[in-house]
Amino acid sequence: MKKTYFNWSSGKDSALALYKMQQNTDYDVSLLVTTVNEDYKRVSMHGLREELLEKQTASLELPLYKISFPANVTMDSYSKTMKIAMDSLVEKEYKHAVFGDIFLEDLKEYRDSKLKEVGVKGLYPLWKKDTKEIITEFLELGFKAITVCVNAKLLGEEFVGRIIDEQFIKDLPENVDVCGENGEFHTFVFDGPNFSKPVDFTIGEKTLRSYTLHDNDDDNCHQSKDKVEEKNYDTSFWYCDLISK
Repeated sequence: MKKTYFNWSSGKDSALALYKMQQNTDYDVSLLVTTVNEDYKRVSMHGLREELLEKQTASLELPLYKISFPANVTMDSYSKTMKIAMDSLVEKEYKHAVFGDIFLEDLKEYRDSKLKEVGVKGLYPLWKKDTKEIITEFLELGFKAITVCVNAKLLGEEFVGRIIDEQFIKDLPENVDVCGENGEFHTFVFDGPNFSKPVDFTIGEKTLRSYTLHDNDDDNCHQSKDKVEEKNYDTSFWYCDLISK
């Protein structure tokens, strides 16, 4: 079996992709890798507390490798830190890396180019699958997830802190992907077929947070392409705090 690490977000696409990889006898997924905000002690973008991330990975019975970034990270510093981390993983003989990406071509090209620099091959078990089929399979397998972050440009406060179920999917606006693949929402998975036990938590307060853009356009991480010839930025998000029980 090929020694493999998984780029773990703590969300639903990661959970389903990991489950699929665990059914594949060609690969041995023996490590989860997650980026965290070192200033707030939370999962990057998702805003999930580190202690819940740790309880989640403990239930998945896999070791966790955390890569820390400051809150005000630039693309340049992000790339340098990731390169150091990837070199460390290669030294431990990891030659394959898994991602839960579905259809963002630019993101996949970026990942593959960085992996190529260190001689690692990217694996994408959900790639190009229909997102409606993905979310249906996720629910039918018994996974349970709650939204922890939503893009305030597209979704209101009422969408954060909600359990992912059929009603949630029906309530989504037509311009929002049902898997949130364009960054419309992020989730925390707290139970599923590859969990040894559910992760207990209570729902805390909801908070709207906005981010200031860097003067250098290339340093801005929250980019979206709503128009071909014009860059737009996602700078405001609703977060729902989850507290470990």
